[in-house]
Amino acid sequence: MCRSIVVLRGEEPATPAEVEAASRQYVRKVAGARVPSKPNEAAFERAVEEVTRATARLLEEWVTPKGSRPPALAKSRAVARAKAVGSG
Repeated sequence: MCRSIVVLRGEEPATPAEVEAASRQYVRKVAGARVPSKPNEAAFERAVEEVTRATARLLEEWVTPKGSRPPALAKSRAVARAKAVGSG
C-alpha cells in the first residue's frame, strides 16, 4: 500500500477534504502519474470522484465490533488539521 495514504476511519470522522485527498493519492498511485496528461485529465478526475464516493460510503457504513476501539487519529491527519486551523 502507498505509505502516504493514512487510515481515515478512527476516533474522529474523516473530513470530506481528507477523503478526497486520500482518493486522489490512490488514483495517482494506480495511474502511475502525479499529474495526468491533458488527454487523461477527465478520466483521472472521474476516477478521483468515484473513489471519493466509494470511500465516503465505506466510512459511513463501517461498523466497529462491540468492545473494539476505532483506530487513533493518524499523526499525519492531526498535523494537517492543526495546520488548517492555524491558517484559517
